[in-house]
Amino acid sequence: MKLDVIIVGAGAAGLMCAIEAGKRGRRVAILEHNERPGNKILISGGGRCNFTNIHASAKNYISGNPHFCKSALARYTPGDFLALVEKHGIAWHEKKLGQLFCDFSSKNILDMLLKECSDAGVLLLTGHTVLSTQKSGQFTLETNRGKFECDSLVISSGGLSFPKLGSSGIGYQIAQQFDMTVIEPRPGLVPMVWNESERQLFADLSGISMETEAIHEHNHFMENILFTHRGLSGPAILQISNYLGSTAAFQINLLPHESAQDFLFSERKSPKELRTILSQRLPQRFLQKWCPIHAPSKPMNQYIPAELEAIAHKLQAWPVEMQGDEGYPKAEVTLGGVDTSELSSKTMESRKVPGLYFIGEVVDVTGWLGGYNFQWAWSSGHAAGQFV
Repeated sequence: MKLDVIIVGAGAAGLMCAIEAGKRGRRVAILEHNERPGNKILISGGGRCNFTNIHASAKNYISGNPHFCKSALARYTPGDFLALVEKHGIAWHEKKLGQLFCDFSSKNILDMLLKECSDAGVLLLTGHTVLSTQKSGQFTLETNRGKFECDSLVISSGGLSFPKLGSSGIGYQIAQQFDMTVIEPRPGLVPMVWNESERQLFADLSGISMETEAIHEHNHFMENILFTHRGLSGPAILQISNYLGSTAAFQINLLPHESAQDFLFSERKSPKELRTILSQRLPQRFLQKWCPIHAPSKPMNQYIPAELEAIAHKLQAWPVEMQGDEGYPKAEVTLGGVDTSELSSKTMESRKVPGLYFIGEVVDVTGWLGGYNFQWAWSSGHAAGQFV
């Protein structure tokens, strides 16, 4: 089958690209190896799809080139996608921190994209696995269901996160086949795993959630952390995980909304135990584990100022060193990917291979938790769709 454009992957970026290319009169087909499109869209946001973030800007993305995403984000904004959502009458709400969700179901977003694809004449082929790709003037793709040819080839196959949804890493393989550089992928927005000693200490706190501030160098995220049987999760942990190296060391501010020193000194004449005082701010079960290691409890009026200062510092910069992360099965995104220095920021086209485009998660652009990765999918897909 001969087409103008073939898009590999029917996720958020691929569907958006197909819509825009189809609107331009291009003959477009999407090849999706799963039996249905948009699996990641359907499970996102607890089934309600955190489809964008109204605050999305380059500062919310991690990339070898922090400026690369600016062009696409400026040309297709959260407001543009929201206008599409409202055009289709989808009810939505802002949850917090600029995160926009469907009121009812993620399926509303997927149905909207599929309707737009249908209206644009896009051919969606599920159950089509790409086996090989070649270029000799035009691109030739061998699949498990036949051969396809095209002038423009768009790779929107995602990363390695959520392998149970069918992620395969084929996008990286295609990039490397065409001698493009791939920044080593690794799990992103992923829960962390305790070292053995901490696991024995904290494992039975599973289910406790606290609002804290996770800190790594100049990166700060003030949201909840969640204790699990294996380690730490929750929004603040997922956010900071993107910035951690192999040592997985960071700090947690247990009292993010006040000065721990001021709080402790205001209670320094009290006969009550330190742990009792801290239980005004922190869960008792947590303090039973934490205090014996980091702040042995005694009556407040028995501490000297230097001791209270040291405890205050530990409360606002509790040093945590994890064994590692939960890996791709629990990761929401994949860090790394196709090197942005080898792509046009305007068109997403390869600088080495004319007609070859990369969009979405397969590119070395990774957003924070909270709708930012969907916005990158819409923006990068829209950018490529104008030129393929």
